[in-house]
Amino acid sequence: MDELDEMLLAAENDIQNTQTSDSLGAFYAEYFGKNGKIAEKMKIMKDLAVEKKKEFGMKMNSLKEKLQSLIHDREVAIAEAKLNKRVQSTPTLDLTIPSTEKRGSLHPITIIQNRVVEIFTSMGFTVEDGYEIETEYNNFEAVNVPKNHPARDMQDTFYLDNGQVLKTHTSAAQNRIMRKYGAPLKAIFPGRCFRNEELDASHENTFFQIEGMMIDKDVSISNLIYFMKEMLTRVFGKEINVRLRPGFFPFVEPGFELDISCPYCDGEGCRVCKHSGWIELCPCGMIHPRVLEMGRINPEEYRGFAFGLGFSRLAMMNYDITEIRLLNSGNIRALSQAGIK
Repeated sequence: MDELDEMLLAAENDIQNTQTSDSLGAFYAEYFGKNGKIAEKMKIMKDLAVEKKKEFGMKMNSLKEKLQSLIHDREVAIAEAKLNKRVQSTPTLDLTIPSTEKRGSLHPITIIQNRVVEIFTSMGFTVEDGYEIETEYNNFEAVNVPKNHPARDMQDTFYLDNGQVLKTHTSAAQNRIMRKYGAPLKAIFPGRCFRNEELDASHENTFFQIEGMMIDKDVSISNLIYFMKEMLTRVFGKEINVRLRPGFFPFVEPGFELDISCPYCDGEGCRVCKHSGWIELCPCGMIHPRVLEMGRINPEEYRGFAFGLGFSRLAMMNYDITEIRLLNSGNIRALSQAGIK
């Protein structure tokens, strides 16, 4: 027992004199290693009388706990001393000195999203968040794209091991929002979408959209035209005309491609609009009766319009960005040259 007390005193002295983590690790191995001092002392137990084994075992456990606690405390002290030395050797940083570097800014897509959301909320629309991981039902079936429908070939989808998908369009939130609010309904839901696209100047596998819906008893295509024209005019800061061309989209009937008068040449014709005076912008139309039914809304009583607008495309047009891949690149120089201050 006296030997254990002497070993503890010697160990305490060695621990306090240890100056580095490496030497502390060597000390730990010396005492707690397979062939360390504690292991050697434990061999004594087999030669002790039965009444002494319990006392010796308790003494050894107390010694080990004490040493482990001392080692931990010394490890903390060494780390703090190392940090203090580093802090003291570092030149003083004056946080009140103005930076000479250019200030950062919001991403162009964020700027456009905030602007569009503000415009629609001022017109009475509710803002909803969609999920980035969706059920296959919400992403396809609930917007009238059943299994084996050829429209699914238009969207190369990322499927997950659990059978869910990375949403390919913001339309995936339509069913959930209709079930949540019922009719009448005015809502927009921006979000990030994913498709397994070949990357080029106009295609990305990760992009941003906003979906909008308005459902009421007397909603018509005229309402769709009004809200889109008003939003685009306020985004671009000048009068923007719109036109509709027939287009097929399973979740709307009738469906349209919405074109806008070219904001670069004001409809006169230029390189951007291929001298047509118009730029194709987004799909839209009157919500298909089946989609309303799956959203638990009676199509005999209510009608509505829906549109899907690409924030990435709108940001490129608004800031004269010709390469969509720049938007996800994090290239500050490129984004600054695009007019983001």
